[in-house]
Amino acid sequence: MAIADDVILLDHKLSELITKYEQYFIGLEKREPLQLLGDVEKLVRRHTGTPINNTMYKHRFTMLVARLNTYREHWNRILRLMEEGRYSRDRFISDLHLKQKDRPERKPLDSPPASAEADLDRLVHEFREARKACNMPFDKITRELVSATIEKQKPALAAKLGTDHLAFRVVIEDGKPKLKAGLRKH
Repeated sequence: MAIADDVILLDHKLSELITKYEQYFIGLEKREPLQLLGDVEKLVRRHTGTPINNTMYKHRFTMLVARLNTYREHWNRILRLMEEGRYSRDRFISDLHLKQKDRPERKPLDSPPASAEADLDRLVHEFREARKACNMPFDKITRELVSATIEKQKPALAAKLGTDHLAFRVVIEDGKPKLKAGLRKH
């Protein structure tokens, strides 16, 4: 085969190999695609020592080999993590299975007060940090002050946005920290 055909074949097989490895890592493929990896490595070895006169094919071949090497390092790292049991997707799936086994029946939640309190604490902390970053006094910023400001703005914002499911965040505009409201995603 000519170098032009081999470069096209290498590009196609490398793309297929990347897909197969990703499927293997997420659990769709049961076995590592070692046969396809061997085919790709054989194509690379065939042209590694031979001079390629066409600059375009030489550059494309070099880039494909570099891409293969980068992915190979990535795959080896993930395989090592899988063997050690520290691979995050594996841990996520195993933790999910454990939670499903151990979880009692789900109760419907009306309004979780703990998350509202946590959101308020987060806003107070972010607002104090933003004032500190802007070299403004932050000692007088309390939970009650932030809560009162939010409660004061809520009716107007609910009327303007058409819903009372609001999420607040701290932004800095013109060198001053401000509370901004938006629609809650959930």
